[in-house]
Amino acid sequence: MEDRRNLTKRAAAAAGLENGGEEGDTELWKGFDQSFRQVQTVLDRNRSLIQQVNENHQSRIPDNMAKNVALIQELNGNISKVVSLYSDLNSNFSTLFNNHRSPSTNGG
Repeated sequence: MEDRRNLTKRAAAAAGLENGGEEGDTELWKGFDQSFRQVQTVLDRNRSLIQQVNENHQSRIPDNMAKNVALIQELNGNISKVVSLYSDLNSNFSTLFNNHRSPSTNGG
């Protein structure tokens, strides 16, 4: 969990936002943190699925091998979720970065 916080702080520093920013930025950073938590939850689930698939495969029991089909399907779906979450994070970060790097169009 600490690594995620450090990553968020480094991303903020890279964007020039380490000193706070606007109130909306705080909500956006909270959204980033929530997204990172979602990603970590899915990755933890994938780790568990991979372990189950390996155990089933090593057992060589036909029923366990058949269960692997559903486990692998879930794993594939989870990979798609992670890709989508990271895509959203990238888009949100790019928007935040560009909003702070470009001159304000609101007279400021």
